[in-house]
Amino acid sequence: MSIRGDCLKLITDFLTQIEIDWEYTELNKDTFLAGTSISKGRLQIDKSKLKLPGDLLHEAGHIAIEPAKTRSNLQENVRESGQGDGEEIAAIAWSYAASVAIGLPPEVVFHEQGYRGASQSIIRCFQEGGYYGQPLLSFYGMCKPLGEPDGFPKMEKWLRT
Repeated sequence: MSIRGDCLKLITDFLTQIEIDWEYTELNKDTFLAGTSISKGRLQIDKSKLKLPGDLLHEAGHIAIEPAKTRSNLQENVRESGQGDGEEIAAIAWSYAASVAIGLPPEVVFHEQGYRGASQSIIRCFQEGGYYGQPLLSFYGMCKPLGEPDGFPKMEKWLRT
């Protein structure tokens, strides 16, 4: 299996384990992140168009941080579904915690092709114990605060209730 295929399997196995709904499908449109989309709270993956498997963790983060009662309303354009800047940084923090939990290097998620050139800064922030997005995950009841025993990046709940 290829490195890309290994990452994809590791990520999809993790998503199944934490009960994020996903499916392989053909996406017949351009999407914000190649080969990924969200429809009715479900992560859609087009393996033939997926360029960077780490993008799946970021998109899954948007699903995970959405309250359970509105999760099924979430669509590809998460801003049109009601998520804003706070949810964006919470999804980034969530995807970092997920990469740590499954043993993926952060560069798989925070690759140079994304994050408006700030991927290395984001990685450095997390590795140095920065608070980027983590306070929201704690506020949502998904993890203990950074610096506490068993605190971020360890998650108590992968899905917001």
